[in-house]
Amino acid sequence: MPQALVLLARRRPDAIFTTGGYLAIPVLIAARLLGVPVLLWEGNVVPGRSVRATARMATALAVSFEATCTALGVTPCFETGTPIRDTTGADRGAARERLGIPPDASVLLVFGGSQAVQRFNTAVAAALPRLVERRYVIHVTGDAGYAEALASRQRLPEPDRARYRPEPFLREGMVDALAAADLVVGRAGSSTLAEVTAFGLPMVVVPYPHAGAHQRANAEAIAAGGAAVLIEDEAFDGAALLTSAALLDDPERHAALAAAARRLARPAAAEAVADLLVALATRAALPLPAAVEARSRGVPDVAVPTPPR
Repeated sequence: MPQALVLLARRRPDAIFTTGGYLAIPVLIAARLLGVPVLLWEGNVVPGRSVRATARMATALAVSFEATCTALGVTPCFETGTPIRDTTGADRGAARERLGIPPDASVLLVFGGSQAVQRFNTAVAAALPRLVERRYVIHVTGDAGYAEALASRQRLPEPDRARYRPEPFLREGMVDALAAADLVVGRAGSSTLAEVTAFGLPMVVVPYPHAGAHQRANAEAIAAGGAAVLIEDEAFDGAALLTSAALLDDPERHAALAAAARRLARPAAAEAVADLLVALATRAALPLPAAVEARSRGVPDVAVPTPPR
């Protein structure tokens, strides 16, 4: 904490942004002593212990889920959503052209995230021959599963191989994959859910069962909002994946899930968080919660407080 006090006294920041965690504690204590305003952002429905410990040292909170404000019991607390990369330039037709996917094809994106992708890879391997009979599959395998996915692709009949696209990772290419997709099967990390809903995509969500089961609460929230079907990790196999893909054959249900995803989307969350941080840094009045929510949804011409001259 003495180091944090010296650092902040020397730098004199106008505001501090943090995602909490035990490493933030000395900085937040020093900020409180020096009168530096702090914005803390939390992306999960259920905050971890370190965030619960640091939340009361923040001047304001920004969260991805409304229930998190209740869990933390700290005000002011704003629902901003999860900041994600800019998706405004994404184009479905151009993305499909770059990926070699026909405009009228049915596309399934399977994305296991950074943890425990083996469950997804095993399910795809078991279901792959039937999956590619009728649709294109983009499959993010992770490094460890990529070689086996390529081998599975080679075992497919020649006409079907073009409909299976395994990738070890997708970084900037994830925007094209999401723009091209009709349905996503994935985990329930905050960023994953934010990007999927930003594209208005229905989702089959399989929460990672460990790490305090934070993903389970995230998955329940998006499923309760009508944008996803929840499958438990231990129940997710090749048969479950085939059942999930059948959502693409039910236009009415698919449309209902997509509409719910669009309602939950916060594509401009980064701008909403930035508004709060600038207001704190300039000692301006914080925006009203309704204005922050509208801003996060990308509603144009949302009025935010003007910093004082």
